[in-house]
Amino acid sequence: MRVLVDTPIWSECLRRSSTPREPYRAELTRLIQNGLVEIIGPIRQELLSGVKEPSQFERLSKMLSAFSDLPLDTDLFVEAARFNNLCRAKGVQGSGTDFLICAVAVKYGLDIYTTDRDFQRYATHLPISIHKMK
Repeated sequence: MRVLVDTPIWSECLRRSSTPREPYRAELTRLIQNGLVEIIGPIRQELLSGVKEPSQFERLSKMLSAFSDLPLDTDLFVEAARFNNLCRAKGVQGSGTDFLICAVAVKYGLDIYTTDRDFQRYATHLPISIHKMK
């Protein structure tokens, strides 16, 4: 199963320290080696927006360039808004980017790899699947 890797996983794995990040890093490495990782522009933007040093920005940008962004068409943004409204009606709040991730995952048949617990709440109302580490 292909996996849409969310910002918190990338962030955990890209930090210099290895503990307690190692299980996430090992799983991301396994997914990359098996060609199962997907990314979208908003996740790429979140990752690059947090980088202070220009040299680190360039290094990260180059590393992420190995992954092509999945196309985001208008229908995905409409579906993300629908997901937002559905969850909000059930008392579950979330960000626009989170619901876009959900819409992308559903359209492309992807699991979502994240440490963000909000996705567990979304999954009770939306047809998304959360990736479980092997």
